[in-house]
Amino acid sequence: MEKKKLIFPYEAFYSISHQPTGKEQEIWLVFHGYGQLSEFFIRKFLPFSGEDRLILAPEGTNYGFLKDFQGRVGANWMTRHERETAIANNHRFLDLLMEEILQKYPQKPSIHVLGFSQGAATATRWAARWDHRVKQMILWAGGFAHDLILEKAKDQFRTTEILMVFGEKDELITSESIASQRAFFGLLEKEVRELNFEGGHELNIPLLQKIVKKEG
Repeated sequence: MEKKKLIFPYEAFYSISHQPTGKEQEIWLVFHGYGQLSEFFIRKFLPFSGEDRLILAPEGTNYGFLKDFQGRVGANWMTRHERETAIANNHRFLDLLMEEILQKYPQKPSIHVLGFSQGAATATRWAARWDHRVKQMILWAGGFAHDLILEKAKDQFRTTEILMVFGEKDELITSESIASQRAFFGLLEKEVRELNFEGGHELNIPLLQKIVKKEG
């Protein structure tokens, strides 16, 4: 018995704050966490969209029931099963999405990326090999993918502002995982700003507002 694969056209979904005008100065690419859907995740960011800022929320291409075999469905970026194939599919999807969006801009806007939880690893893995550079990378309740090629990532993120954000009561963030991320920041030779809030595994809207609007 031999297991083989076939590449074919595939439909993937994303949510967008509004139709691009080509005049926005910023594009925010926001990656949801495990078990979420883009149309709900993007709602947290819609108050910050406008004529100067476009929000894009790609959706993971793997789906499953959140409990048992019925009810709510959520998306994820990958599982252990056929992991490398899922990563390659994510890259093709995100490359094509950004290529299509950026065609509308005679002058390329600044690109800001926020990855929440599982979305943080997917965001860093993709941005580390993208053809363009990211101005700002926000790792919220998550971190850099552990399998990045160090030298390539160091070059790609050398001008990128990096923020690490986590809730003080986040049950999924351990002191060991934070220490591991800090060690990787050192290997990247990056100064990383760390922000925290009193809360759990969630987006904190007041803090998000300060980051997006560059307050404080």
